[in-house]
Amino acid sequence: MQKPYINGIGQIKVAEHWDKSLREMAGEAALLALQDADFPPVDGLFIGNMMSPTANRQSNLGPLLADWLDLNFTEAISVESACASGSSAFRNAVLAIASGQITTALVVGVEKMTDSPSSEITTSLASAADADLEVDMGVSFVALNALIMKRYMHEYGWNASDFAIFSINAHNNATANPYARFNKEITLQSFTTSPMVCDPINLLDASSIGDGAAAVVISSKPLEKSHSFVTVTGSASATDTISLQNRDVPTWLKAVELSARRAYSQAGISPAEIGVFEYHDAFSIMAALSLEACGFCDQGQAPKNANNGEIQIHGRIPVATRGGLKARGHPVGATGLYQIVEVTQQLRGECGTTQVENNTIGMAQNIGGSGSNVITHIIERQPLNR
Repeated sequence: MQKPYINGIGQIKVAEHWDKSLREMAGEAALLALQDADFPPVDGLFIGNMMSPTANRQSNLGPLLADWLDLNFTEAISVESACASGSSAFRNAVLAIASGQITTALVVGVEKMTDSPSSEITTSLASAADADLEVDMGVSFVALNALIMKRYMHEYGWNASDFAIFSINAHNNATANPYARFNKEITLQSFTTSPMVCDPINLLDASSIGDGAAAVVISSKPLEKSHSFVTVTGSASATDTISLQNRDVPTWLKAVELSARRAYSQAGISPAEIGVFEYHDAFSIMAALSLEACGFCDQGQAPKNANNGEIQIHGRIPVATRGGLKARGHPVGATGLYQIVEVTQQLRGECGTTQVENNTIGMAQNIGGSGSNVITHIIERQPLNR
């Protein structure tokens, strides 16, 4: 099997891009990644996107972007896995490289959400839940997470304010990220007085939608211009029931546990060796559950560990180091690629005031639905043997 090397990364700011179309956003991020990789010949194009057919009235993104980038006649596919679409596209590219079928792949995650009425976006997001057992019963996506959070608080004795640290940490880190949508710090007071969205989830508990695109170039050979290389050493996926009511333990993300465990095994490492973790903090409760299921915290103890400073830049397990979904923004199909880009930046030492100290091994984890589809990647920096 061939090793997949990350040779180029590119991203645009998460914002409301009224002046750019879906293809222009995706194309800009793609060209930045290609430029970073010294414009290699591409023989595979993989695109992660969730809602372009409904939000943008555009399907068939493979040929659309191949045409825009002058990559006609190149293999091109688009992948939909709800909020995990970006990392799912990346995993498909990793497997294609590893198999030897493709030498260099361009992976793009893109989502343009702000052109559509919020009601349409809410409906599209809800399609990641179980249509029969949840959506038709009137349960929104935020309500599902609120139910999980209420149960978690009941079982482990936490208050809603105990989860503030997840958002505070993300916003503090986003101040150093020019690509983040929200570059302003928040306080405990602003968190606790934030408007309630769905009890116990308030406005600052939840990530924001936005328009965004991020891209990665991976190849079977490292880029010779650097003194080290970044390679994918673990790529694993797992699923759980799409509906909450069919899970044995709704406060434990089994697919997160299995996906992470498989990725650790492939990379030959333990959770203690991870120096940076870009998790899927779509809601504060997802941040807590991810830390626990990945083996960084004991069950029910993530808020305690977080409030003890363990998730901060110089803590035991730095998370959301560029703002996470909460402050960078969550342009759904692009999120998984933003995470890969951000971990790569950390391993390259390009993160300025939010640079982690232990930047040899990083992990990115993208979650689709309310924990029903999870993809985990382990990324490592190693010296280049010349």
